[in-house]
Amino acid sequence: MLVKKYLHVKKDDQVEVVCGDEKGKRGRILRTMPEKGLVVVEGVNFAWKHLKRSQQNPQGGRLQREAPVRASKVMLVDPVKGVPTRVKNVVRRSKRGEKTVVFRYRQAKKSGQPASAKDKEYAEKKA
Repeated sequence: MLVKKYLHVKKDDQVEVVCGDEKGKRGRILRTMPEKGLVVVEGVNFAWKHLKRSQQNPQGGRLQREAPVRASKVMLVDPVKGVPTRVKNVVRRSKRGEKTVVFRYRQAKKSGQPASAKDKEYAEKKA
């Protein structure tokens, strides 16, 4: 089985769920698990976690926490238009003396703008 090393979304990206019970909900990505193809989105897909009794928690109890969602079910929210969009990987090459410097960043397909603040930094970087 081929293991993916990266996902189309990253931590702290604003995403929208595009299918399933949570369709239409938006949130920020808290954690990514590229080897399993999962992401944890803030405020989406809550599950109960049962706590066993312990000295720190003598009552035990139940907590509601965000459970992972398949990464294929979320889309990046376009930073300009505010609608779900696909992501394009851009490679920009520029000369620095005799060397060629390569800048890679993600771009929103609908608006053509960099996907996040860090991507914007790479898009505007001079050689």
